[in-house]
Amino acid sequence: MNPDELRALVRARRTSMIVDRERPVPRALVEELCEQATWAPNHKRTWPWRFAVAEGEGRARLGEVIADAMARRGDPAEKVAKARTKYLRTPTTLVVGSVPGDSPDRTAENRDAVAAGVQNLLLTATAHGLASYWGSCPKGANDPVAELCHFEPGTHVAAIIYLGWATEHVAPPERPPVHVHDI
Repeated sequence: MNPDELRALVRARRTSMIVDRERPVPRALVEELCEQATWAPNHKRTWPWRFAVAEGEGRARLGEVIADAMARRGDPAEKVAKARTKYLRTPTTLVVGSVPGDSPDRTAENRDAVAAGVQNLLLTATAHGLASYWGSCPKGANDPVAELCHFEPGTHVAAIIYLGWATEHVAPPERPPVHVHDI
């Protein structure tokens, strides 16, 4: 890949859930996306990323766990109701976790590595023609979601990624100009 091809791939990545809801994402492709995430920089080689895939009824279970946590927090009933079905919007939902480190600094470094890995994952999804959307775990739902995913205690849910086959092109949003300062 040359720099122009890389630039085109990076700029082609879009946050989108305009997908074919009936067309599954092959498990082998999901596993490739996860494997690509593990090539992100990782200080001290702690290998902090964890992955869980929700397909079929698993998406509804994810929504129930999140909605129940939101209800316990006292979130508005309409937000709780929406959470019960929102993970059904794409055929595949991928949960990405970051395990805690042996110190606060290492925990922060792990989260940075996982975030970099998510970008690798999203770019790989784009290269395969998948639409993707990086969502956050709602407040109060981290631990129940991590438990549902069989992640280690203390794992931070860094991303809930919606995946599906794109059915439309989404225009890129305007970007502010970049300012690089001398020091």
